[in-house]
Amino acid sequence: MALSREQIAQRVAQELQDGYYVNLGIGIPTLVANFVPDGMEVMLQSENGLLGMGPFPTEDEIDADMINAGKQTVTAIDGASIFSSAESFAMIRGGHVDLTVLGAFEIDVQGNIASWMIPGKLVKGMGGAMDLVAGADNIIVTMTHASKHGESKLLSECTLPLTGAGCIKKVVTDLAYIEIEDGKFHLKERAPGVSVETIHSLTAGELVVPDNVPEMQF
Repeated sequence: MALSREQIAQRVAQELQDGYYVNLGIGIPTLVANFVPDGMEVMLQSENGLLGMGPFPTEDEIDADMINAGKQTVTAIDGASIFSSAESFAMIRGGHVDLTVLGAFEIDVQGNIASWMIPGKLVKGMGGAMDLVAGADNIIVTMTHASKHGESKLLSECTLPLTGAGCIKKVVTDLAYIEIEDGKFHLKERAPGVSVETIHSLTAGELVVPDNVPEMQF
């Protein structure tokens, strides 16, 4: 069956490495903070000026002034630092973020990402996404594999205005973990109980499927 938002975040958390500086975008990516492996030290960065985010707060930990870029209340770990958004973006643009996790509306086989605008619909805006895709070499996109109408979000070519070009190499959807290489999607893992046929039918761009596609492990 398809992964929940929490399971997608849990799979992304398996890509974390000790000592990483990580930016978590709005939506599913923020949930990754709840699944940092025990004993691993990572510094989670938010473009509004917080380095050292912890898990989401319990009810008695909520501080209305401690928020991430999506205006959600967060916690801060020991050693966290709070600074201006200008300094935060200097960190992003300077290439000092080891891993960026973003949501998206569309991804295509060239590694292009569309994540900030749907014509005719009210979307909050670009935020820091353009800076993040330009400043980070290691980016993971989280998204549902298809829209609620069953239309694929993994395309041969993005149809929406781009956030960045040729910058995405890894995608975790509710159905699969996919890597992008040589103008093709490469299926690496599938969600437990989800068939290769289902993933193939909901992937509009060219999908390379190996003989054996393991299920994700949690």
